[in-house]
Amino acid sequence: MTIPAFPPGKATDTTVVIYSGGMDSYTVLHRALREGLTVHALSFDYGQRHRRELTVATRVCRALGVPHQVVDIRAIHGLIDNSALTDADREMPEGDYSEANLTATVVPNRNMILLSLAIAKAANIGAGRVDYGAHGGDHVLYPDCRPEFVEAMNAAAGIANFDPVQLHAPYLRSTKAEILADGLAMGLDYADTWTCYQGGELACGRCGSCRERLAAFAANGVEDPLSYLQQPCLQRPCLQRPSDAARSQRPDPDAGVA
Repeated sequence: MTIPAFPPGKATDTTVVIYSGGMDSYTVLHRALREGLTVHALSFDYGQRHRRELTVATRVCRALGVPHQVVDIRAIHGLIDNSALTDADREMPEGDYSEANLTATVVPNRNMILLSLAIAKAANIGAGRVDYGAHGGDHVLYPDCRPEFVEAMNAAAGIANFDPVQLHAPYLRSTKAEILADGLAMGLDYADTWTCYQGGELACGRCGSCRERLAAFAANGVEDPLSYLQQPCLQRPCLQRPSDAARSQRPDPDAGVA
């Protein structure tokens, strides 16, 4: 989505980045920093099963010296619990991303909720922009990652407050592999991300999110720095590494991190 750097007449160098701790938002965060912007990272605890991503996000922001706020919105859990991502009693679907097998992971209205809160923070601190990591690979499954939704929310953000806020989705039409390629070109270390929907000690390697991540690394010819309980072949030479068993015995790098 090509947009002006900031809304017309908005003299600011500040953006709010919705930062989950995953690959896409990690890349968006660093992209904004590379632009020379003052970045405020915003994460949300909405009762997700994979809240381990919040620990990773906290660690990364602390290392970068980026202001980081984790907003506890678990009070609305009962409004958005009709999803395998927010209901631990539901079976997590496995296999590649497709409408047929991963519809159960759609969290009702999630991005509209998170974007509304991020836009409020931007208006509150005088930031002219909100960045988030919607990308082309999500279009088939998640309505709130599609260009039509982003464009509509961007229009609303322009009139919802006295000062307009611009919604910036730099990878809206990019694949996961293309996002990773951009991040690798920036020299980013994706060991500092969490993708798995299960949120265990090791990534499961079976959920759609893990499989999409592994396919992106395979497409770039690069080894994923995370360790997995299981690595699928993904219809290309197997990604299983002999060192995985040894790596799985390493101490948890997140142990003791608040």
